[in-house]
Amino acid sequence: MGKLYVIPTPVGNLEDITFRAVRLLKEVDIIYAEDTRTSGVLLKHFEISNKLYSYHIFNEHQIVEDIVTKIESGLNIALISDAGTPGISDPGFLLIRECIRHEIEVDCLPGATSFVPALVMSGLPSDHFSFEGFLPHKKGRQTKISSLLEEKRTMIFFESPFRLVKTLEQFCIAFGEDRQASVSREISKMFQETRRGTLKEILTHFSAKQVKGEIVMIVSGKN
Repeated sequence: MGKLYVIPTPVGNLEDITFRAVRLLKEVDIIYAEDTRTSGVLLKHFEISNKLYSYHIFNEHQIVEDIVTKIESGLNIALISDAGTPGISDPGFLLIRECIRHEIEVDCLPGATSFVPALVMSGLPSDHFSFEGFLPHKKGRQTKISSLLEEKRTMIFFESPFRLVKTLEQFCIAFGEDRQASVSREISKMFQETRRGTLKEILTHFSAKQVKGEIVMIVSGKN
């Protein structure tokens, strides 16, 4: 019986990968990646030449049993995503669940994830928080926001740069313009930025510029 290694990869700066992650990526028999082109750059940088295959939301249901069979045959397999920890708003849950169901050992390495530094840098309470990931794009979006109106914990959201301003506008209406918040983008990269203040102040800032990069939004809970 082999083993499944869930391995976090840097969310930006390549120096954030751990020594153990690099060693295991060199030792495993096969690496499954969300996007082989993106991961190929990372693997080439660290001189990792193992077999690399795609594992993403469009094919995971078709190949998950094949991966489980490979591990049961004795192969050690690593799962990585484009950035951060697989399974956190990235493919991974289905494979991990199937491995556990087949009594295959799963080892998730500690490592990079974007929402922890964003939460810490926000200056908002971090002892209790609610991770909400990406909001629904259309259907169910307003219902989801409405369900959070009484949430007292700090809330964490992922968002694309193309929907950031729209989301801030919706949050101003739902939570009030004076609700404290923080928006971090390009975490660990050269142009990393964290903007803190009220939702209205943050909306004004990002409405006046072209937004790029991965976004983490932190919104304080209801007082």
